[in-house]
Amino acid sequence: MEVALSAVAGELVSRFISFLLNKYHSSRLHSQEKVMERLHHLLMRVCTIVEEADTRYINNSGMMMQLKMLSQAMYRGYSVVDNSKYQALQDGASSDEVSSNDSSTWSLYLAKRSRTTNKATHLELHCALESLEIVVANMAEFVILLGGCERMSRRPYDIYLYIDNFMFGRHAEKQKLLSFLLHLDPLGDDALAVLPLIGGATTGKKTLVAHVCGDERVRGRFSSILHLKGDNLLRILDHGRTMKGMMLIVIEFVSDVDDDDWERFHSFLMRIGRGSKIIIVSRIKSLARFGSVKPIFLSALSHDELRYLFKIMAFGSVDPTEHPRLLQLADEFAKVLHSMQSSLVEITVFADALRRSLHVQSWCCILDKGRRFFKRNLSMYGMQPRIALLEQGHPVDITDVTSHPHSMAPYTMNTSVEKPPSVTAAELLTDPSVRPKGDFILILWESRIPPHESFVYFVTSRAQDKHQE
Repeated sequence: MEVALSAVAGELVSRFISFLLNKYHSSRLHSQEKVMERLHHLLMRVCTIVEEADTRYINNSGMMMQLKMLSQAMYRGYSVVDNSKYQALQDGASSDEVSSNDSSTWSLYLAKRSRTTNKATHLELHCALESLEIVVANMAEFVILLGGCERMSRRPYDIYLYIDNFMFGRHAEKQKLLSFLLHLDPLGDDALAVLPLIGGATTGKKTLVAHVCGDERVRGRFSSILHLKGDNLLRILDHGRTMKGMMLIVIEFVSDVDDDDWERFHSFLMRIGRGSKIIIVSRIKSLARFGSVKPIFLSALSHDELRYLFKIMAFGSVDPTEHPRLLQLADEFAKVLHSMQSSLVEITVFADALRRSLHVQSWCCILDKGRRFFKRNLSMYGMQPRIALLEQGHPVDITDVTSHPHSMAPYTMNTSVEKPPSVTAAELLTDPSVRPKGDFILILWESRIPPHESFVYFVTSRAQDKHQE
């Protein structure tokens, strides 16, 4: 009798908890749906404003700051919306689990876990909504002023390229660079304006410059656009007779330059072309001392920006909501990539590999490889792999990617030697069996937008080294 009563009591408690949980979910869901609807509406407005701003020439520094705030709030909003969608799917699964489980203890645990998670999600939604509302409330003047900004002209082919092979983000930085190039220097026509563009390896410095140099008004303003290497800075002095008109000179520095050499170079250009301008592109912060205007510092993408970009690239034309588990894994990838301060190149490589196979098992496998790759090199050098490779010159261990002891170093083409076989990083991540035998060339990434940068490395086997050890 006692056993029967206990069973009945347990069943009643379980059903009561299930009833309360469903009622709780229903009320919270109704409230959350209203917040989500408002958030979607604001995101649509903000996205429209940001896209429109990208088609205008903005000269006002205050508007540039507002544009940056808008884009940050937009990426944050999209991140919160995706998290909320995934949480809703999890809640649905938990409710089904409660209904099908007879254990009242387990039901209590699930109910408690659901309340805790929902509270955090609800708070996150409200914070994102509040942030967007504040930003949008202050956008009235921005939108009015934006309407007075000159529109960029694009031919149909340019529009196709802009949509298909786009330069992600950097909205405010692009406007600052355009403003610098298209307007007179405050010091007058006789002054030589210099803008330093400083950022870490593979943060998109040259891509940003190439994007701006392709602008119709920029190309029309300067008689010529010269791209120089810092180590050949003074060679330009031998070509004074052929250099005429207003020039834009882009100089890439991989090391610091002597002040006297810079002064000679600067004085030479002052005599050659009035109104000419210089863009310094480098990782070295001390080169900002040569600037006549405030430098532009390109930092790594924020977590929300990285997540937004990674999701777009990994899913392509596929709707992420159709793959909730993959959406969660995309979040995990974004966390790992952001924690390792990954570059746009690394982000693109992983996204390209994932897009080839939209299967949970494949994504989990690539995520595991990525984690082990970062962990291995971090333990070896005490720094991120890209810094070890590009800034310190260390060969990077890619054993976890190739499933064989391999190291990767920068590749220098030698025409006198037969070119080794090659494979892309995305192919290798997806299927290690495509790895060529012996040494080979690894094509990390080939950019489809100017300046069409290629990241190619030489991979050698470390099996012999390990055997000798």
